[in-house]
Amino acid sequence: MCLIIFAHRAVPAYPLVLAANRDEFFGRATAHAQFWQPDHPKILAGRDLVDGGTWLGINRAGRFAAVTNIRDPSQPERKDRSRGELTLNFLSNKESAQQYCEGLREHFDEFAGFNLLVSDGEALCYVNNFENLIEELRPGVYGLSNGLLNSPWPKVERGKKCLHQLIQADSPLSTGSLIDMMRDRQQAQDSDLPATGIPLQLERELSATFISNERQEYGTRCSTALLMQAEGLIQFSERNYDEAGQPASEHFYEIAQAGPFYST
Repeated sequence: MCLIIFAHRAVPAYPLVLAANRDEFFGRATAHAQFWQPDHPKILAGRDLVDGGTWLGINRAGRFAAVTNIRDPSQPERKDRSRGELTLNFLSNKESAQQYCEGLREHFDEFAGFNLLVSDGEALCYVNNFENLIEELRPGVYGLSNGLLNSPWPKVERGKKCLHQLIQADSPLSTGSLIDMMRDRQQAQDSDLPATGIPLQLERELSATFISNERQEYGTRCSTALLMQAEGLIQFSERNYDEAGQPASEHFYEIAQAGPFYST
């Protein structure tokens, strides 16, 4: 389960402001965010070492992609193709965001349920294969977890509120403040929990922005922050966590003159 909170064309100097948590089993082999040498040297992303894809990444041209799964126990979780392929393929090619998404439509049933965000530096598109939905997003603040975009889940609503406060504050935006925003361990009240078909105790644990529990088998593995400036500078930061929910490592990158972005 994951969470992505982002502002799209809502801050004049920053066409994209994003903070995300990746929640995963700690036993799943993963590489931290880095440029993918030697096979994809222009891609900056963490890497799933099991299936070879990524959950969130950018490239040196300013293309961005992120994916979350859809929480639905009634649907098969495994299909022939990995969802991490969706992001990797977009970052590896030069199609527009809209063209790429439309090309996926005939392959929707080859993947388990997914939400996909892709940006080519001009348009930001959202895809949900369960709903057969492709949408170019208007300017605004959005939240995406494991339901539909902007589903009113407690952590989605809290995350959007926190991001609104950050972008409206007098202090400059930073990747550090975005990552700190994603450390909230507050669980929702039972009356506010979504009904996604999983046991109540698990629903409670997954309702927190930052997931950590005594079993230490599953939780928030990393937080990522992305600041894309209009003139072309990209700042990308990732903080990794151990099984106890404590910071284990941090990686910061800047890509200069990748843009300009959103020129129209």
